[in-house]
Amino acid sequence: MRVLGISGSLRRDSYNTRLLRAAADLLPSGAEFELLEIGDIPPYNEDLDGERAPRAAQRLRDEIAASDAILIGTPEYNASIPGLLKNAIDWASRPFPGNSFSDKPVLVIGASTGVFGAVWAQAELRKVLAHIGADVIDSELGVGEADSAFSDGGGLRNAALADRLAEQLRSLVREAQREPVAA
Repeated sequence: MRVLGISGSLRRDSYNTRLLRAAADLLPSGAEFELLEIGDIPPYNEDLDGERAPRAAQRLRDEIAASDAILIGTPEYNASIPGLLKNAIDWASRPFPGNSFSDKPVLVIGASTGVFGAVWAQAELRKVLAHIGADVIDSELGVGEADSAFSDGGGLRNAALADRLAEQLRSLVREAQREPVAA
């Protein structure tokens, strides 16, 4: 079971990247985690999206397709999805409808220094992912006041929040293991 993590932040000490790493430690036994960097993906331009997309965009598509499930950590910029993350989703959503996200289980989580933990960005991102055909896990995990939410070891300080994240990860893995329904 391979879970691909995508952070919507490029910042070296990103709280969302820290949240993804904390989640990796909470994954059920047998699940492997890999973090994918998306900072080198060019802005989406349909003129560049021909027979083969630019290397970084194609790598994104290939990594998503090769994964059993996707875990996205998003910050909230101006009450919505960061442009970097939306751009990556735009590349991965093509060709439509048979894109790399089609029927792929995806869990969206988020962290911010505000009290709400990027919940608006999470809601927007779940909407976009559902529109492009992803199998979006219908749950929310907002880590507010992220500047003090992590222990020195990288885990979440709040045990109840860590337990909720572990349960959501179990749901993600169960969904990825579910057999597709025959048409």
